Amino acid sequence: MNQDQTKLLRKQMNPFEKANTKSSVIQILNTIVPFFLIWYLAYESLSISYLLTLALCVVNAGLLVRIFIIFHDCCHYSFFKNRTANKILGTITGVLTIFPFGKWGHEHSVHHATSSNLDKRGTGDIWMLTVEEYKAASPAMKLGYRLYRNPFVMFVLGPIYVFLFKNRFNRKGARRNERINTYITNLLIVGLYSFMCWLIGWEAFLMIQGPIFFLSGAAGVWLFYVQHTFEDSYFEEDKEWEYVKAAVEGSSFYKLPKLLQWITGNIGYHHVHHLSPRVPNYLLEEAHNQTESLQNVPTITLSTSIESLKFRLWDEENDKFVGYKEAKQILRTREKNQVKVPVQVKP
Repeated sequence: MNQDQTKLLRKQMNPFEKANTKSSVIQILNTIVPFFLIWYLAYESLSISYLLTLALCVVNAGLLVRIFIIFHDCCHYSFFKNRTANKILGTITGVLTIFPFGKWGHEHSVHHATSSNLDKRGTGDIWMLTVEEYKAASPAMKLGYRLYRNPFVMFVLGPIYVFLFKNRFNRKGARRNERINTYITNLLIVGLYSFMCWLIGWEAFLMIQGPIFFLSGAAGVWLFYVQHTFEDSYFEEDKEWEYVKAAVEGSSFYKLPKLLQWITGNIGYHHVHHLSPRVPNYLLEEAHNQTESLQNVPTITLSTSIESLKFRLWDEENDKFVGYKEAKQILRTREKNQVKVPVQVKP
């Protein structure tokens, strides 16, 4: 992709980078309002059947994922035209999703600026090693990496750690406004949860909020994981790295059924989002459909996305993700193919 094509592609996003207040308000009404209504119905259903309660919790977990997408747009200041409105709604939805607006917004911005850059990993992304890095790693690091990439740790224990613990503390070097926002978010979460426990009892609260938290957290991590972990993705060292190529080739088009597309706020059009974070979620599909050069981007489906679970390491030589066994075979082959230079012994 040459510079002219890059400029044209970014220019084609301009018409979609304008928030529509009516669309934003409608999304609030069809997402946040039903979330509270179904939460109440879930509470009432406890006296009928906990299976019915769990079914309602599944629905609300989906709505909480959608609420997170609203929060996510606010962090990019793309949900409303007004910056202050984004901050206010972002903080409110941050309380509901247990994410601090200021802190996560900063980390996510770094993720966008460094996504697929092998020399700038570590902030707002998933821990990933290359085949050669894994080979050179210590036994302790290899064990830690394998645990981190284990599906149970990543999709079950990971969300619990990130949401309940990591999100509660400010990052090193955070600015004053960011730190204050984290404190306010924490206080509001404690206040809301305490009020709910007082109102309906802590057992009832945990029986409802627990499954919602667990299911939405696992789904959220899965979405983030699969949109950057697919076989022929894009990763380059800093000197070769290109923002547009990282967006279009390093972020997948997750083609989902319409219901799941609605629940996930069109975030499956992740290549469009990385190309232009200022496009609100309700315009991502339109931006994709009306841009001819985006029609052949890497596409994954529900069935093909399951394959990403076997991808563990990035093979720089072949530009693709591989599993541990394949990486082992690759290293063996490379060792065999290495030219052995005879050592000259001095007399």
